[in-house]
Amino acid sequence: MSGGIVEVRKRSHPGAGRGRARMRPKGRHVEPRAADEVRTLLGGRPRRRDLLIEHLHLIQDRYRCLSAPHLAALAAEMRLALAEVYEVATFYAHFDVVREGEAPPPEVTVRVCDSLTCEMMGAQSLLQRLPGTLGPDVRVVRAPCMGGCDKAPVVAVGHAEVAHATPQTVARAAADGAGPSPLSGYKDFDAYVAAGGYTLLRDCLDGKRTVEDVTAIVEDSGLRGLGGAGFPTFRKWQFVRGYPGPRLMALNADEGEPGTFKDRYFMETDPHRVLEGTLIAAWAVEAEEIYFYLRDEYPAIREVLSAEIPKVEAAGPPGQPKIHLRRGAGAYICGEESAMIESIEGKRGLPRHRPPYVAEVGLFGRPTLIQNVETVYWLRDIIEKGPEWFARRGRDGAKGPRSFSVSGRVKDPGVKVAPAGITARALIEEHCGGMAEGHTFKGYLPGGASGGILPASMADIPLDFGTLEEHGCFIGSHAVIILSDKDTMRDVAVNLLRFFEDESCGQCTPCRVGCEKAVTLMEAEHWDTALLKELSTAMRDASICGLGQAAPNPFLSALAFFPEDVT
Repeated sequence: MSGGIVEVRKRSHPGAGRGRARMRPKGRHVEPRAADEVRTLLGGRPRRRDLLIEHLHLIQDRYRCLSAPHLAALAAEMRLALAEVYEVATFYAHFDVVREGEAPPPEVTVRVCDSLTCEMMGAQSLLQRLPGTLGPDVRVVRAPCMGGCDKAPVVAVGHAEVAHATPQTVARAAADGAGPSPLSGYKDFDAYVAAGGYTLLRDCLDGKRTVEDVTAIVEDSGLRGLGGAGFPTFRKWQFVRGYPGPRLMALNADEGEPGTFKDRYFMETDPHRVLEGTLIAAWAVEAEEIYFYLRDEYPAIREVLSAEIPKVEAAGPPGQPKIHLRRGAGAYICGEESAMIESIEGKRGLPRHRPPYVAEVGLFGRPTLIQNVETVYWLRDIIEKGPEWFARRGRDGAKGPRSFSVSGRVKDPGVKVAPAGITARALIEEHCGGMAEGHTFKGYLPGGASGGILPASMADIPLDFGTLEEHGCFIGSHAVIILSDKDTMRDVAVNLLRFFEDESCGQCTPCRVGCEKAVTLMEAEHWDTALLKELSTAMRDASICGLGQAAPNPFLSALAFFPEDVT
């Protein structure tokens, strides 16, 4: 029987039970075989509502898709309405829902990133050539940013990433059928502890350091949230502590902004520094549990964390917060903190209306501290070495080192740990080996897809929170994409707006319709400048969250600084 509502019906024809009622399940019939398969996959795992996405991943990983019989069986097993399961499964890009009568997808799916840097490096050519190279038994689809912009173009063959992809290397990966390459060279638990790791956490838990003292150190350092908003970290701790418990914490490792891959670097190289910082932040607000939300595009990191987190918990003192590792499913919007919370709760990633803010009413209705990976990464150094160590590493009055994800037309792209307040020109010259051969610096994105576009003539502005807003831009997650004379700003802006069109959650009309309308207007031979500006005002004023509010930035920047490219 299904898990749906049971309906009472009466037989109306003569002699059919003389009007006696009988019970008949309402909803889709559950196939016994599908029910057994789902039950076997779930095993002893809890059937809680917040684990719906995790359970959908189990089915997707095992059968390469989510069939109608499996979805019906999962709904029955979890005692959920089938509509609830379908609305979640169809919301996320990494779930392949196969409805009744449809054929399942091929054995191998190849996803080609066509976000800005990958498109600059040949993604469209790959999309055209790969179907012929790979044949009809391999599905080739376009995909948004995978966090490998320094290795563009990037392709995912199943869960295996192919960097600097060519038709030949993708074909070899598809033939091999291998999963993600395991990470090597990262500092594991034993190496981290041998180097003094988790000593600071023990001091905090043992009372050798107080919350007040640690909060004061963080305040003096000038540390801000490095996921994009730049809110002072100490202030966020105070807000969360100001609300009565029980409290929770969520770590946002869902960096989906095109051009951003800094958090990936920290998790791949020193995951325990991230984990210790997370536990210290949780201690500072007395959070009882931690939810580590990791984007699905980082499967190798997920394997590392799945192995290393139990070691931390086994070695920790009783009462240390439990860390729940949660897996995203391909939705840029879940980088927004309230949408991430909805996803952790097993729902569609729809941003919440505010107030109340998540510091007061967050995960499962509890006061919740949200932190970014890089933010917690710096906590150990700040507390052990003192706030001055961190603060004096800035430039031009800015505080702290920053991790810039640099990609595009430079000789040496990658994560560059540089002073906050460095300029784009200095970043190129001092950390990236200059412009790529044959390219002349034309412009740059200072803060990823939503941070706007500036010309090379404005490349001497300090890159920090608050320095770019007067020009209609912002630093955001410090994703710097360098453009050259080989790039046309019309094409750049259209690429970015197509990304927002695809990634809008659809909850609010100004964003959902506005992004689609903007793409249509921008694909015209001549831009209707007045209408685009009117559209941007509506999107900024009426969209629920930052996606719709910031989506107009690419075409507004193009109009303001590169009129020769767009008119």
